[in-house]
Amino acid sequence: MTATIEREFDVIVIGAGAVGENVADRVVQGGLTAVLVEASLVGGECSYWACMPSKALLRPGTALHGAQTVPGAGEAVTRTLDASAVLKRRDYFTSNWQDDSQVKWVEDTGIELIRGRGRITGPRAVEVTGVDGKSYLLSARHAVVLSTGSAPTAPPIAGLAEVDYWTTREATSAPSVPGSLVVLGGGVAGTELAQAFARLGSAVTLVARGDLLSMYPQDAAKLVLAGLRADGVDVRLNTSTERVGKNDDGSVTVDLADGISVSAEKLLVATGRHAALEGLGLEAVGLGSDGGKVPPLRTDTTGLVEGADAGDRNGNGTGDSTEHWLYAVGDAAGKVMLTHQGKYSARATGDAIAARAKGELEGTPSPWSRYAQTANDHAVPNVVFTDPELASVGRSVDQAEKDGYNVSSVELPISVAGSSLHAEHYEGWAQLVVDEDRKVLLGATFAGPDVAELLHAATIAVVGQVPLDRLWHAVPSYPTISEVWLRLLEEYGL
Repeated sequence: MTATIEREFDVIVIGAGAVGENVADRVVQGGLTAVLVEASLVGGECSYWACMPSKALLRPGTALHGAQTVPGAGEAVTRTLDASAVLKRRDYFTSNWQDDSQVKWVEDTGIELIRGRGRITGPRAVEVTGVDGKSYLLSARHAVVLSTGSAPTAPPIAGLAEVDYWTTREATSAPSVPGSLVVLGGGVAGTELAQAFARLGSAVTLVARGDLLSMYPQDAAKLVLAGLRADGVDVRLNTSTERVGKNDDGSVTVDLADGISVSAEKLLVATGRHAALEGLGLEAVGLGSDGGKVPPLRTDTTGLVEGADAGDRNGNGTGDSTEHWLYAVGDAAGKVMLTHQGKYSARATGDAIAARAKGELEGTPSPWSRYAQTANDHAVPNVVFTDPELASVGRSVDQAEKDGYNVSSVELPISVAGSSLHAEHYEGWAQLVVDEDRKVLLGATFAGPDVAELLHAATIAVVGQVPLDRLWHAVPSYPTISEVWLRLLEEYGL
């Protein structure tokens, strides 16, 4: 007979990735008790299969190429990466897929951990099927938080379900480098991993239904495209995939709509992700359906899920629908699927839960307050860690116009003393998006080697709504790549 254990906490957090950890940390700092429910590794996707391992795979190639572009250094380095050393370093940054240090942090922070799969059974009620064979019936005095992350979205391609293909998880944790690789998807993950494996020695073909990195300005994306092709990646844009099939030798053949077929040792499908909400029992509180399909959740600026049955204070029946108890953060909220932004949202949500528990927060918090996730709507920073890098924050011109702003933009190649010293034949591109009514920045984009370090200045300018005539007085040090800020403001007319 399965043992059943009943427990009560102030806050139950389902999912112990980076986002869930931050929620639990903030509510504990706020004086509440919290439990993390996790069936896999504590630390989640970012620590073991996304941010950390992917950047560990990318950084050696970027460092090598950077040295090769500077006379004097280029003559002193070899021309190829040591793939085994790169994979060993990747293993170090994933702690060899062991979560002991993360578990210790949870314990030292005063958070309880239950390993198992959580399922909502009613308002403020969660049942956990423990990996230890026990069943845990948990109740929350104040809140249940969904921080279950996201899952890969498989495209409807004939034959794909019969093929043993990679998702980003298998790619970032690969024990060896395949001789050849086909990547489906021209977004951030597909682009980064295509370049990483090409530099590690794979013959890589990238296939995208549209343009490469189509969510970014094309002048910036073209620099990344040139970088991929310089590394030998066969990039096929605006090309659909008709069929996928497995060959007798275990390789995969991909039939493209243009009549060309491409075979490779491995296939990586990186065509997007969706909020991982299936199997969480949301139908028990009026969300989703008995068929298991869950539509995207609607959340307010604190992460509160709208439309969930609140029940009474004991979690029974149907009560006041305005009662705050169910929250979603990070990828599970389905808004901004970036680790750093998820952690930002988690901090705001955790603080809001603690404040509501103490009666210090009523209604909707003010924009830009500690309880509001305002930056998710105005200032999301994002970096594509290819070589060259692509970094952006805030709105694009199209987004700004769609949102009703009176917008202008200024664009320039990055060609300053700092970039010339940084690398021979440095190529870069920069853009500022301006709200003409208020004369403040709505967004910025940079493309080029090592431009990610320019991004936080732009993020501060957007979040702080710094007037351009004041930004003019933020003098960039000479000679740095940041001097492009001065050139952009001069081009604007200051």
